[in-house]
Amino acid sequence: MRFAAFLTGFFLMASAHAQTAIRFALDWRFEGPAAPYFVAIDRGYFKAEGLDVTIDPGSGSVEGINRVAAGTYPFGFADINSLIKYRDNPKNTPIQAVLMVYDTPAFSIVALKKSGIAKPKDIEGKTLGAPAADGAFAQWPIFVNANKIDASKVKIENVGFPVREPMLAQGKVDAITGFWFSSFMNLKANGVKPEDITVLMMRDFGVDLYGNAIIVNPEFAKANPKAVQGFVRATIRGIQDTIKSPETAIDSLMKRNAIANRDVELERLKLAIQRNFVSPDVLKAGLGGVDLKRLERSIEQIGLTFTYTNKPKAAEIFNGEFLPPREQRLAK
Repeated sequence: MRFAAFLTGFFLMASAHAQTAIRFALDWRFEGPAAPYFVAIDRGYFKAEGLDVTIDPGSGSVEGINRVAAGTYPFGFADINSLIKYRDNPKNTPIQAVLMVYDTPAFSIVALKKSGIAKPKDIEGKTLGAPAADGAFAQWPIFVNANKIDASKVKIENVGFPVREPMLAQGKVDAITGFWFSSFMNLKANGVKPEDITVLMMRDFGVDLYGNAIIVNPEFAKANPKAVQGFVRATIRGIQDTIKSPETAIDSLMKRNAIANRDVELERLKLAIQRNFVSPDVLKAGLGGVDLKRLERSIEQIGLTFTYTNKPKAAEIFNGEFLPPREQRLAK
């Protein structure tokens, strides 16, 4: 009897401490901006929510959507604009975003000051290097429309991701499209001085889009709402800690990417915090949420780059029910 009671107690304790295994798909490699998720692991924030989180790198935002749609990963980090296009097909899995991370998207036009490009119209008469699959280049028609650029006066050169910044540094193209913090750091690595780099953030010039968000598989969310709430809550805590002390947060990333240059990734992280994680809207409303009216405007803008057949509504794309109260989401 005592042994049976012991076993019963043992299994009760084991179940009380059981962790739900979660696979989380990033959009890209383990670089500086990914630090908050590893902070949440190292500081036990996921564990406190009953989650045992494993993070895998990715090779682009669309891949993350496909991974989550397949159910291989319950959570992913992906470009919400790609998700909007994906959701246009009613046959696709009804994935939703549950936590906005990049309130300001990293989409940008990057040039060297010597090119004379200081504002959008200056791109006319120039050569723009843009990988065909680049998320920033996908927004080019919106940027053109918002700034009344004569696109016929801009030569578009399809360049590969690995040679994009080297070609700009070598003067083979006048400007490039890209995620600004990556292009900025890559140009520095190619010997370009920071003061010689011009960055035109698309959001500053009429491209009213959001950026990357945490997305969730709908079947998982329906079956495990508390796990989704816990994942969102723990991630926000990781982001808050990262904003407070990026110098400490970067150590969690470096544990997983020993070949990375700490100074480079720390700077990349600080740049992302400064322009993408934290915006005037975030300082006012807190981390993680969206303005549904702004999201509706962005859906309309995406119509300049994509022909809708079943245009989704903002409420179908973003689900804010898993977010904690605003006071728990402040960016301090």
